[in-house]
Amino acid sequence: MENKFNLDVHSILEKEFHIDFKGYSSVEVDGLLDQVIEDYQRFDEVVAKLSEVNLSQGRLIASLKAKLIELESKAKVSDNQKSLDSSQMDILKRLARLEKIVYSNMD
Repeated sequence: MENKFNLDVHSILEKEFHIDFKGYSSVEVDGLLDQVIEDYQRFDEVVAKLSEVNLSQGRLIASLKAKLIELESKAKVSDNQKSLDSSQMDILKRLARLEKIVYSNMD
């Protein structure tokens, strides 16, 4: 996954501010940056976890698609076999009728 963010944990941690005469309290700034770092770390963990889940789900989908294709091909073979079975039954019925006619005419 491509990182399109301006900041990461390391750049936040290493950031130094210039101190002006009437600057912000360094304790407050450090406290806020610590919270931002924690959030980025959690964010990184969540992204990594979701990436794993996504990869796992992608594999599962591919596996299920392969199984679906296999089952569909078996269903087609079964349908073709049923079609053959019914046509064979028709032939056997016709043959039985013809035999009856032939054998009844022989008597």
